[in-house]
Amino acid sequence: MTNNTQFKPVTHCIFDMDGLLLDTERIYKVIYQNICSMYGQRYESDIQFQVLGRPERTGAEMIIEHYKLPLSANEFQQIYHRLQKELFTDVKLMPGAERLLRHLKAHNIPIALATSSSAESYKLKTVNSLEVFDLFNHQVLGGSDPDVRRGKPCPDIFIVAAERFPEPADPAKCLVFEDAPNGVQAALAAGMQCVMVPDENLPKRLQTDATLVINSLEEFKPELFGLPAFADKA
Repeated sequence: MTNNTQFKPVTHCIFDMDGLLLDTERIYKVIYQNICSMYGQRYESDIQFQVLGRPERTGAEMIIEHYKLPLSANEFQQIYHRLQKELFTDVKLMPGAERLLRHLKAHNIPIALATSSSAESYKLKTVNSLEVFDLFNHQVLGGSDPDVRRGKPCPDIFIVAAERFPEPADPAKCLVFEDAPNGVQAALAAGMQCVMVPDENLPKRLQTDATLVINSLEEFKPELFGLPAFADKA
């Protein structure tokens, strides 16, 4: 599914992490539900989709406000970090992620990571897949990077990622991969095309703005955007 009939060739690719490369969003739902249930609340889809892709502290503030929880953002994050360490013990790569990253790297396509995660959270989640994440030219960790002043859906993180390539990339020549509506909005605001791989439960109305929507990274065809095609089928 796409909202464009014409894709434009790109030279650089920028990837989100949670829910796109790593199977973490379901764990985040468990963490947030655990916190909400302490106060008799149920973490439901209306707020889930608003929080999806935003920086950690912003998500905490939104949940506190939505449910009127008797917690400060710092107190929320303390519980959140404890649950993270308990639950992020065996994070798996999403289908097609490693194949696509290795393919782009093998063809010398510059690739970067742009995640709202903090440095601490990034280390926790990638400990079992460091070899794959080392393929990136660089990683922008929005939760700890002072140059990323505003989180998604603002474009800051993708603009910073484009600027940090050895030769800064033209945003119009960058292709972003995202799973979250906030991330798609951030990519488009940065002047980039965006491939969306949404959660299967994400309402269709929240999938209409992406340049291309696919069900899995396994379905992505690089040649649509002027990138080298896969030699083999997934």
